Amino acid sequence: MNTFEQEVELCVKLLREGKILVYPTDTIWGLGCDATNAKAIDKIFKIKKRPAGKGLIILVDSIERLKDYVKNPSPVTADLIKSSRNPLSIIYKESKGLAKNLSSDGSVCIRVTTNEFCQEVIRRLGHPITSTSANLSGQPAPANFVDISEQMKTTADYVVSLYHDVIVKPKASTIIRINEDNSFEIVRS
Repeated sequence: MNTFEQEVELCVKLLREGKILVYPTDTIWGLGCDATNAKAIDKIFKIKKRPAGKGLIILVDSIERLKDYVKNPSPVTADLIKSSRNPLSIIYKESKGLAKNLSSDGSVCIRVTTNEFCQEVIRRLGHPITSTSANLSGQPAPANFVDISEQMKTTADYVVSLYHDVIVKPKASTIIRINEDNSFEIVRS
């Protein structure tokens, strides 16, 4: 098994090559690629058998990075993220600097990850990564490594070798949409 450092370096290399990873996030096990690589995102949709119009969540490594990928982020965003007890994904009306096929309407759903592995991969890659559950569309999301189907493990290009024996009771992130007037609505709790 690779060390943390070796695994981070390998994942960054693979992501730069447009590869698809099965990896642990701060919520559930995810299927990820470089969120600026349209061809890799197409592969994610094919692997999951997910309708192309249904957007993907992306992960960034810090609140400060939001300005790189969101046009006119709301001033309440940082406070919402900092005050949330659970992982929080926010839908922003307009994205920038990301692959256009992340969503059908130009919006983007972003979570600032608290997972150390994800933060380090994103920081070294220099781009956000997609974070969609490592399952076929419509199937239960894999909370733990043992819950991931063999089909998903063999269809992706690489399965991260860390945290396979960690059993947790995670849940998917809360998703909110921030409105023009800085109010927000809960899309998924």
